[in-house]
Amino acid sequence: MPLHVGLLTGGGDCPGLNAVIRAVTLALVRECGARVTGIERGFEGLLTQRTRALAARDVQDILDEGGTILGTQNRCNPFRDGAMGEDHSAQAMATARALGLDAVVVIGGDGTMEIAHRFAGLGLNVVGVPKTIDNDLLHNDRCFGFDSAVAVVADALDRLATTARSHARVMIAETMGRHAGWIALEGGLAGAADVILLPERPYHLDVVAAQLRERVAAQGHAILCVAEGSAPAGGSQVWQPGAEDSPRRLGGLAHRLELELAPRLPCEVRATVLGHLQRGGRPTPFDRVLATQLGYEAARCVRRGEFGRMVALRCGSVATVPLADVAGGWRAVPADHALMQAAAGIGVGFGSTEA
Repeated sequence: MPLHVGLLTGGGDCPGLNAVIRAVTLALVRECGARVTGIERGFEGLLTQRTRALAARDVQDILDEGGTILGTQNRCNPFRDGAMGEDHSAQAMATARALGLDAVVVIGGDGTMEIAHRFAGLGLNVVGVPKTIDNDLLHNDRCFGFDSAVAVVADALDRLATTARSHARVMIAETMGRHAGWIALEGGLAGAADVILLPERPYHLDVVAAQLRERVAAQGHAILCVAEGSAPAGGSQVWQPGAEDSPRRLGGLAHRLELELAPRLPCEVRATVLGHLQRGGRPTPFDRVLATQLGYEAARCVRRGEFGRMVALRCGSVATVPLADVAGGWRAVPADHALMQAAAGIGVGFGSTEA
């Protein structure tokens, strides 16, 4: 009997998911005649039995498409499902057995990898593929989707800079980044931001204002790029208002800073929240290639019977790491990272009193 492999995308969407689906499917079908079944809407598909067969013809032309043809969601955790947080993992395992799956390739971020690790502990043969625009998965140098998100941020800052110069304004752009500021850091550098705020480095409002005043005095305008998870020293992150029974979402820091900085600066201040623009659209060529590499390696792991692991990009090469080492954590921006040093060296401020 040929291998029967399930494939799902969990968590938030991002450019490059379809490229992974394509690579996994084509590699398994072409190299070992495997049967591939797509599980729709992430782990929810294991509870609702929503699946679809994937053949080469179904994935051949999706390399450059954004999003995921399988659908996804970031609310269903079979181990804590529903309003009461019931454990429905046994139901998910029963679906996997009923489908006759020999293995499941799970594509997602830190939450998805934690769920995958727990299923591995129940005996499900799992291989993980790292996906997050935040680029914050442990033991992985770069996630697909991140390069595409950085390109969106850089393009947005380029556009904001033209209106900042025209009106002599300070423009604030808010990027995604809950715990880690990789998008704001790389996007801010690529878009020539004057000040960048990161979750890893609490800011002081007076320092931010002073750094912006200095840039306005020197060039007539300034650009401030902030990760949504950034917070003032001794203060808290900004959360969006919502219903009590809905998940809490970060967002709104840019608008708070607009109000707080306006009386401290000699010019107008305007804020823009980039939000889900960073998740949408076609993947960059870099992300298409990286997603293809990782998808192919995941297919090889299945063929080798190497389960309970996540494929990863490490030091320029594709490798695998135990899911146990990835689950439940994230990769923050180190204070001494080379990009932090480069940014500081060219005069970028971080709004903090740290050197």
